[in-house]
Amino acid sequence: MKQYGKVAVLMGGTSSEREVSLMSGAGVLGALQAKGVDAHAFDPAEKPLTALKDEGFACVFNILHGPFGEDGTLQGALETMGMPYTGCGVMASAICMDKWRTKLLWKGAGLPIPDFELLTDDSDFAAIEARLGLPIFVKPATEGSSIGVTKVKQPGQLKAAYEEARQFDPIVIAERFIGGGEYTCAIIDGKAYPTIKIEPATEYYDYDAKYFRDDTVYRCPSGLAPEIEQRARELCLAAFRVLGCSGWSRVDFLMDEQDGIYLLEVNTNPGMTSHSLVPMAARAEGLSYEDLCLQVLAAAHVG
Repeated sequence: MKQYGKVAVLMGGTSSEREVSLMSGAGVLGALQAKGVDAHAFDPAEKPLTALKDEGFACVFNILHGPFGEDGTLQGALETMGMPYTGCGVMASAICMDKWRTKLLWKGAGLPIPDFELLTDDSDFAAIEARLGLPIFVKPATEGSSIGVTKVKQPGQLKAAYEEARQFDPIVIAERFIGGGEYTCAIIDGKAYPTIKIEPATEYYDYDAKYFRDDTVYRCPSGLAPEIEQRARELCLAAFRVLGCSGWSRVDFLMDEQDGIYLLEVNTNPGMTSHSLVPMAARAEGLSYEDLCLQVLAAAHVG
């Protein structure tokens, strides 16, 4: 695979998702090397990005998760260096990292989202509980992997949940609970892959359920009726395009009891661990983990 040159697999980093990124990166690195790519681990927490040029790298497979890796800042730095990288560009990365602004754009485009409120110190928490109904999910706007997320189930708990999330991000959103199941759809090179239904043994799909527990059930195919599956894939692809995404991403969505679909968020650098969902969707279409990594790498770009 000499056409790719020396490839840096960016992993680790400095965000709260460092541990997950290292797990994802180890998988990607091994897959690319197994395919004959001259791939090497590169942790920007341990050396400056300028070392990419100094060490002769020709391309970057970015598998950093969270701020700096997924929020457009890294992408901008790589573009100023003229270094090709995988995944979404500066604008899409920055928008998708911010759940609040993602929702505003989807709402403006007429795409379906759960009702939500932006929380501040001056919010009327009781009124918001009454309007959204219980339970309510409270989330930091720019964290991933369910870090800082609380499910509010009892009246009067919203303010405490806000203060918990506020430790991770100054922008906090409260979101109406949608109870028909959580799903995800991988988008790779403009194609929507089979949806996956996520059934955690925990109360919701939290950090442990995503990465460490073995009792989370993933159903692929998801069991949606064919016409709903088709509609879900089309909506997820529309959501991807509205935000200016490119390369690959994973779009999460919820279902209600009447088969309504509600878009949740986009992961522009999806996890690639043993528990991760994009490799699972790819396998359902006959694409191995190694070939998936190669396909993502082949779409590396500058700008």
